[in-house]
Amino acid sequence: MSHQDRPDPKQRPVPGAPPGTGRPTRNTATRGPARRAPYVVAGVLLSLAILFPLMPQTYSFNAPALGGMPFFYWYQLLWVPISAGLSGVAYWLVTTEDRRRRAAARAGAIEPDGEAANGDERP
Repeated sequence: MSHQDRPDPKQRPVPGAPPGTGRPTRNTATRGPARRAPYVVAGVLLSLAILFPLMPQTYSFNAPALGGMPFFYWYQLLWVPISAGLSGVAYWLVTTEDRRRRAAARAGAIEPDGEAANGDERP
């Protein structure tokens, strides 16, 4: 492929640039409008992973023992994989939402001032 087959860099559209300009400006949106639900759910999941192990009144007793280990030990150890799973789900929710917002901005779904291009209200 020769250099003549490639379009001139000045002619190529720049992702995220306002339509017709080809260059991003200071006011060019890099992400579309956010939905609250994924961030709220991620916050609740992370809160559960933090708060439950910090409430010793829920697990400060010996019975039932598991393999000779009192309940309060294996209960806290059980929260290690649970917390990792909850953190992973929260990360997935937030990154999926961020990808959706970036794709919306690249597709031109929002104007440079952050308003929806099709006249829809922001959620």
